[in-house]
Amino acid sequence: MRNRHLKYGMLLAITACFIGCGKGSSPDNKDETLPEPKEEPKEEVPGNYTNPVFEPILADPTVTRDPSTGIFYAIGTSDDWGDGKGHRLMPVLKSTDLVNWTIVGDAFLSKPTWKAERAAESSLWAGDLVKVNGMYHLYYSYSAWADANPAIGLATSPSPAAPFADQGKLFFTSEIGVPNSIDPLYWEDGEKKYLFWGSYSNASNQGTYGVELSADGKSVPDLSKKFKIAAGDFEAVVLHKRDGYYYFFGSRGHCCDGAASTYHVRIARSTTLAGPYLDKNGKDIRERGNGTLFLQGNDVYAGPGHNARLIADDEGTDWFIYHAIDKEKAKVSSGATRRVLMLDKITWTDGWPVIEGSSPSVTEKPAPVFKKK
Repeated sequence: MRNRHLKYGMLLAITACFIGCGKGSSPDNKDETLPEPKEEPKEEVPGNYTNPVFEPILADPTVTRDPSTGIFYAIGTSDDWGDGKGHRLMPVLKSTDLVNWTIVGDAFLSKPTWKAERAAESSLWAGDLVKVNGMYHLYYSYSAWADANPAIGLATSPSPAAPFADQGKLFFTSEIGVPNSIDPLYWEDGEKKYLFWGSYSNASNQGTYGVELSADGKSVPDLSKKFKIAAGDFEAVVLHKRDGYYYFFGSRGHCCDGAASTYHVRIARSTTLAGPYLDKNGKDIRERGNGTLFLQGNDVYAGPGHNARLIADDEGTDWFIYHAIDKEKAKVSSGATRRVLMLDKITWTDGWPVIEGSSPSVTEKPAPVFKKK
């Protein structure tokens, strides 16, 4: 694998089409046996990294930083990693640098029981981890494949490293009137709190929507006051505010077809939270087919997408955290798609975010810079 990645990197350099990074590490390189991060202060030491930054699987990542310790926590979709440890209920990782990750455990000790429809098949997907009023909130999707009535729930914890206590549902698809209501994103704007969500659908009421939350972030006071920001050919909405604009990142295509996955990320921006969000051509993404291409697959990785919030390092550089599929190792023994955790730098050009080559890096790159808290 390493030889293939190196050969690919040389070809990219020659053609000047892409400049990237890759390595051929195994799942055993990053697991529970790695040493815990030391807590004593130290000088920042610039380093390098190669993708992936964690394997075998951390799909649909959400990442937040504990402000008291500086430690990052990432939570992914429930999955069977094919390592004999069974189905993980939203695995939790931690890191001090976004590059070296260790396993903490699962966010849930057991699957919540409040979803009765297709209960045995349903699982916990695509969460958003954020600190709200001093507590960590994990907004999560509760769904099965091709589920007619998925839901969004909430769990809370005083620490992102501890198991979360389930608080029940925010709403079912049938209650909110948005098909395939999954992929939640929490957002604060001024003194107001919002939830954004939505996923693929061709129905007339399809799309990505937002709705105002209660002051404690635990409920939706009025389900009827939702507003649409994107069409139903997007999912996995993430927003980012910069220089007076709200930037929309959304994934499109097939996420989980192994090496044939077509997942990719498109972007748009707006001067207001509720939109309209326009792509570089000025087209409204509430109409299907719009959105400017930001990230797509290459010869090494398929299906890059479902990113976390952008994270700025201590030098002010923004970093993009997402999953992708190594085409030569596309599945694990359980049959699950092997969606590894990826990291790439964002630069800003003419007011728009850019990833070098618009595709996952496959050669060694400079790592984020963080000072030890």
